[in-house]
Amino acid sequence: MGYVKIYAGSFIIVQLISKNLEDCGITAVIKDETESARLAGFGPTTYGHQEVFVHESEEEKAIKILAYITDKFITNKT
Repeated sequence: MGYVKIYAGSFIIVQLISKNLEDCGITAVIKDETESARLAGFGPTTYGHQEVFVHESEEEKAIKILAYITDKFITNKT
């Protein structure tokens, strides 16, 4: 069993998603190609773009949380 990507986007949204997942007991893994490129000595290809991964066993719960966050905060619905 491995990890699956549930979201890719800006640093701010990724932090919001990560915090909410953490609050629900789900550990998210954040992949930041920009930071990896910088540390390796290469110029960044995209600024502020990150990906959120969760373990396969937590994917269903994480997707529900992601849908709530997207609906409530990102699309500005009340």
